[in-house]
Amino acid sequence: MGRWIGQAECTVDGVVPAAPAQVRAFYVDLDNMVCIHPLVVAVDLVDRDRERREYRVVDRIPLGPLTLRTRYAVTLTVPDGDEGNGDVTAVSRQFPRVRLDTTVSFTAQAQQTVLTEHMRITAPRPLLAVTVRQAVAAHTTMLEGIAAHFSSGR
Repeated sequence: MGRWIGQAECTVDGVVPAAPAQVRAFYVDLDNMVCIHPLVVAVDLVDRDRERREYRVVDRIPLGPLTLRTRYAVTLTVPDGDEGNGDVTAVSRQFPRVRLDTTVSFTAQAQQTVLTEHMRITAPRPLLAVTVRQAVAAHTTMLEGIAAHFSSGR
């Protein structure tokens, strides 16, 4: 990276009481994120083709006593095939030079799904630690929300 840009990698995971294809279908419908992701306020589909989807997302990011609303672009790649069980990748690009690259896998395990999200976060060095902390917390909460969705039988 450069002198002013840093990078960190981390992984979060959770167990969801549903089949991988069901969990994947729920995950790739970004409209669901408004209900389960603690920062996401709105999601708008901008463009879509067979495997790639472009979105505009609005987040509310807490910064001490303030809340910052930010808009950013997300490119979600959902490969066909694999009976709906293949990895899903996303690239989120946000001001100021913050980028979140994720790869999410959906692994069957005893009539459940282990949902694993690998994150690579790139941000200006002064923002990197807080960005990583917020991303890990938000995505852990998101995975818990997915599990709760399927546990409640919605």
